[in-house]
Amino acid sequence: MSFDNLRKNRFNYIINKTIAKLVDEANKVNAPANKYKADERYWKPTVDKAGNGYAEIRFLPQVDGEDLPWVRYWDHGFKGPNGQWYIEKSLTSIGQDDPVSEANSILWNSGVESDKAIARDRKRRLHYVSNIMVVSDPDNPANEGKVFLYMFGKKIFDKVMDIMQPSFQDEKPVNPYDLWEDSTFKIKIRQVEGYRNYDKSEFSKNDVFNDDSHREEIYNQVHALNELQDPANYKSYDELKAKLNKVLGIDNSPSVQQMAQLGESQTVAPTPEVVAPVTAEEFAATETDDDATLSYFAKLAATE
Repeated sequence: MSFDNLRKNRFNYIINKTIAKLVDEANKVNAPANKYKADERYWKPTVDKAGNGYAEIRFLPQVDGEDLPWVRYWDHGFKGPNGQWYIEKSLTSIGQDDPVSEANSILWNSGVESDKAIARDRKRRLHYVSNIMVVSDPDNPANEGKVFLYMFGKKIFDKVMDIMQPSFQDEKPVNPYDLWEDSTFKIKIRQVEGYRNYDKSEFSKNDVFNDDSHREEIYNQVHALNELQDPANYKSYDELKAKLNKVLGIDNSPSVQQMAQLGESQTVAPTPEVVAPVTAEEFAATETDDDATLSYFAKLAATE
């Protein structure tokens, strides 16, 4: 480019090239160094600014060799007094001792109501994971017809159990994981008192498969679930204990008094939903299992 042309095209060049490049480079510099990359195997419904959302999915069976079409696990999510978050899967999910559960049992056993309140704030959060095929995703139609993993809470799992074990004689049991059952699940999300609510979600009679060839094609895409329960995918007790101590700002052997004094933790607003690392925002969609949690603490107290 000649000097005359450079001067003549200066304005367009600056706008279209130089500034755009500088902005792009600045964005790269300002991007978080350890930005978490979402696990693309997972799907979740989207909601609008009002907190409402809709999608339709089809639950799928487990791969050959696995016993159940879902896995269950617990995690903890809370903010310590120093502003740091503790967001980790609980080792109780795989039948091992977990430092947060142990700390909660100390608080619960103290008999002090303020200690129990802290234990409630740091309670385990229940999750289930199943394979699904997305039938309808209005906000992301490219997902339709594809197979994903879907993480959901107790509210949706209860609806799964209700259709498999109906309460009334005029209702026929349906296995929503059976490829030959005409059953899809309509996810209807509302924002109720600051939390995501799934009460209006329901199963619907809908045959989404063209034929057995289509069923086989979808089935061949399902993900193995057992790896989600593999101890190798959990942090060790010592790693979790070190993380907990750092978040709470205490030494390696906290007393009940220390736990109480430093226990002004902030619970994560229920969000949800990833077997992959979970962010604080995603906890806002996570449902909790209050009764099961309190029962768990009570059992721990009884063993002391």
